Amino acid sequence: MAEVLVYVDHVDGAVRKPTLELLTLARRVGEPVAVALGSGAGDTAAALAEHGAVKVLTHEAAEYTDYLVVPKVDALQAAVAAVSPAAVLVPSSAEGKEIAARLALRLGSGVITDAVDLESGDEGPVATQSVFAAAFTTKSRVSKGTPVITVKPNSAAVEPAPAAGAVEALSVTFSAAATGTKVTSRTPRESTGRPELTEAAIVVSGGRGVNGAENFAIIEALADSLGAAVGASRAAVDAGWYPHTNQVGQTGKSVSPQLYIASGISGAIQHRAGMQTSKTIVAINKDAEAPIFELVDYGVVGDLFDVVPQLTEEVNTRKG
Repeated sequence: MAEVLVYVDHVDGAVRKPTLELLTLARRVGEPVAVALGSGAGDTAAALAEHGAVKVLTHEAAEYTDYLVVPKVDALQAAVAAVSPAAVLVPSSAEGKEIAARLALRLGSGVITDAVDLESGDEGPVATQSVFAAAFTTKSRVSKGTPVITVKPNSAAVEPAPAAGAVEALSVTFSAAATGTKVTSRTPRESTGRPELTEAAIVVSGGRGVNGAENFAIIEALADSLGAAVGASRAAVDAGWYPHTNQVGQTGKSVSPQLYIASGISGAIQHRAGMQTSKTIVAINKDAEAPIFELVDYGVVGDLFDVVPQLTEEVNTRKG
């Protein structure tokens, strides 16, 4: 069976959930070979082996931390040369998509971004995408070179599948461009204790109907009761009620959680583009004609200031 390279997103050896999802998808089309780079790369092996990696290629160097993107592209190019994979899978983050695009250009290959599913085909992996503001679902494959595919978080379940996970050192020669853009400083994001928005299994979002920054406390309370991330519509963000980093939509972040709860959000097309691939969608809005109700699985016509606190109380009661 052909091997499939999986780029490992990790923090000092702690593997992030989207990578484990990629291993699930990789097993559908071949044998997963993980590529872990940077500080703590060797510490990723146990988690990767537990989730199906037959091999773990590692390389630690200061360049991965000190410079942007290009050193990682150099390493993936070296891995492709060493393995000759059937495909390369990369998490669909902002950095991941840049890595994928640069890698595909170097390989003379096609690239598919924001896939939400992957299956084996007669002529190579077939990716499913949600396109045109999630109005259509397409299936496509790369017809030239080694397919490079980025996959959105929450596109597959994390499924343990113990494998050998043999650790091998990857030989990497950095290109002249690798040191072209230096990282001069880093500021850690302030932790809220909530899940990362794009990776969360549950997202609770507030929109114009929240009617003020101070009222987002009820959205946060529901999110905290469910162990969810907090999102916001563009209207709420533009009004200064919630940080731009939490915006869901075409000009914000795309999410695909198991459960998406939209509170006081009308359902403008640009917002729908960022959340329409959610597995289950619940909307709370006092306007029964709001466009959001066209795509929901469950809708509640009512004032969010009445409904959301009651829902939070019920969740907490059942948990207790």
